[in-house]
Amino acid sequence: MRVTLTTRGGLAAAITPQLPPTVVDTTDLKPDAAAELRALIAAAASAAPVAPNPRVRDAMTYTVLVEDDGDTTTLTASDAAMTAPFSALLSWLEDQ
Repeated sequence: MRVTLTTRGGLAAAITPQLPPTVVDTTDLKPDAAAELRALIAAAASAAPVAPNPRVRDAMTYTVLVEDDGDTTTLTASDAAMTAPFSALLSWLEDQ
């Protein structure tokens, strides 16, 4: 499984370069870490979405692309509309 995290937006989006994506391949992880990542993805994918706050226009947006055995899943959230499971997944990916 290959997981790619991309970020965009934020207050300084117009003057700062786009951050490079974070890419994690489960074949490069220890079995426990790969299992943890799979569990985090499953929890984030099954969480009910949070309605965006229209008053927060400069929030960072996070997109997680999951490629697994030919299947592709895209999860998206922002600082203004993020579930707790997506936040946990985001933290895990940012620590890599």
